[in-house]
Amino acid sequence: RDLWLEIGFGAGEHLAHQVRTNPDVGFIGCEPFVQGVAGLLRHLEADGTSGRVRIFPDDARLLLDRLPDASIGRLFVLFPDPWPKNRHHKRRLIDAETLAGFARILKDGTEFRWASDDMDYVEWTLERVAASGAFSGPEQRSGDWPSQPADWPETRYEQKARAAGRAPVFLRYVRIPR
Repeated sequence: RDLWLEIGFGAGEHLAHQVRTNPDVGFIGCEPFVQGVAGLLRHLEADGTSGRVRIFPDDARLLLDRLPDASIGRLFVLFPDPWPKNRHHKRRLIDAETLAGFARILKDGTEFRWASDDMDYVEWTLERVAASGAFSGPEQRSGDWPSQPADWPETRYEQKARAAGRAPVFLRYVRIPR
């Protein structure tokens, strides 16, 4: 009935949980690393839910142009590589071009969920999503940031962040109607 997309699913904990708890939804998972794909496949095989998941084992930006307009019912980008050095910021997933792609593929009124434990990347994302004009969501004040959604299981990256004393930030945006 719906199609959801997760970009950079890591070891697949979150994506496998979403597949398990949303039986009427099909999923596309993008992950360029073989170990991550193998991790997701282990989860899906154990649950017997692999039939509703398609894996794109490459950079998600290559897939965005291939997806039809307004075809995705929810988008997840969880703990993307923050590329912390200034000279590497151009490699960050969140930029004007990618956000325009997200806006194009998301159905009106659907969610774009994003999480990170890197405060510089949080600020970067807040600024760029606000500038895109395509999404409503949290303001740039930390008190406006929602807590972890109830249907969002803790991932390996989130556990690492908490163990290192970094508090994850969970941002939920809604695609503004065209």
